[in-house]
Amino acid sequence: MTVNEIKSLIDRSLFASLGYTDENGRQNIRRVFCVWHRGLGTHLISTNTSSSHVKSIINSGNACLYFSDDSTFEAVCLFGNAVISTDRKHKELLWNEGDEKYYPNGIDDEDYCVIVFSADSGRYYRYDGKADLSADEITEFDKECRLENGYFKTHS
Repeated sequence: MTVNEIKSLIDRSLFASLGYTDENGRQNIRRVFCVWHRGLGTHLISTNTSSSHVKSIINSGNACLYFSDDSTFEAVCLFGNAVISTDRKHKELLWNEGDEKYYPNGIDDEDYCVIVFSADSGRYYRYDGKADLSADEITEFDKECRLENGYFKTHS
């Protein structure tokens, strides 16, 4: 897969699997809505501040993010770091009409936050093979990228 094909896979994905280690040292996976991306290296995920995965990410930011397309048998697992943002700019960007049913106090709800995942490497898979994605490849690809809703870009 080329980096452009990997980006296309990420853009057309609606969900990703977020892998992290909890406070007991157990490996965990959460399926998350993840459509905001800056190239291959930065991904934004809205979630509840009170959720167990947020607490685990605060304690240890090590995480991975897995995007896949079962119909084409291709996937990419990105390895990196996740941090929790309560920055209003991030929260406004990810806010959707109807989110108030989850966050009754709106964008400023204390239980609303954004996970900012930053990839430092990856591994991709497809029917025709697999290979690693280096930090240099991610950095080079992301130079000209801006933050955008990849799903909207590919499904509007």
